Amino acid sequence: QVSLVESGGGLVQAGDSLKLSCTASGRFKDYIMGWIRQLPTKERELVARINWAGFSTYYADSVKGRFAISRDNAKNTVYLQMDNLKPEDSAVYYCVASLLPGLNSADDYRYWGQGTQVTVST
Repeated sequence: QVSLVESGGGLVQAGDSLKLSCTASGRFKDYIMGWIRQLPTKERELVARINWAGFSTYYADSVKGRFAISRDNAKNTVYLQMDNLKPEDSAVYYCVASLLPGLNSADDYRYWGQGTQVTVST
């Protein structure tokens, strides 16, 4: 079992950058880590995920080239660097974890943080 706590959200302007962090308890290095966002429409989207060692990543098409996921297993922390933010990136961002690789659906992730709000103004 793992518990997750996100930080780093906030209100920024279009074109700005933000870096989200998620610190985990438990056997962090055993878990695939990801970030899922819930849009104002309530739609949930897997934004990015990273494997145990950090050498395999996945990004949603909507964020490719702008967002970067990374992890530091020594610090039990996963990051999401978000650059060139757009108003459509506004959402609640959740850190998620799974023991299973290759999951792209939000419903497949068992462990969730409490979420952090990101708002991008024009």
